[in-house]
Amino acid sequence: MGFIVTNLETDSRAVVRFYNKRGTAEQWIKESRQAVKMTRLSCHRFRSEVRLCLSVIAYDLGNLWRRLVLPLRVGNWWLTSLQQRLVKTGGRLIKHARYYWLLLAEGHLTRRLFAV
Repeated sequence: MGFIVTNLETDSRAVVRFYNKRGTAEQWIKESRQAVKMTRLSCHRFRSEVRLCLSVIAYDLGNLWRRLVLPLRVGNWWLTSLQQRLVKTGGRLIKHARYYWLLLAEGHLTRRLFAV
């Protein structure tokens, strides 16, 4: 149970929908700041504008990749989770006489998760 204090003069359901959408937008902003390091949002210089545009493009590409390419089980993960589990998977390559061994960190994804 929660309380909303507002000065909006609309239906109570419309107020709840408005604040739910606002919360979702705040989560997207937080995710973009964490996932693609979009920290500087001011555009006073050309360099800042280019950095902001590149950050937005990177966020949109990551979002598109998550929703269209990845399996449904992974499709609802945050971009930071995908970054840590898919892109930043730690590992070590060991060479023996004729073989190479790839040792992955414990948090790597299993083949079962990506099976069709």
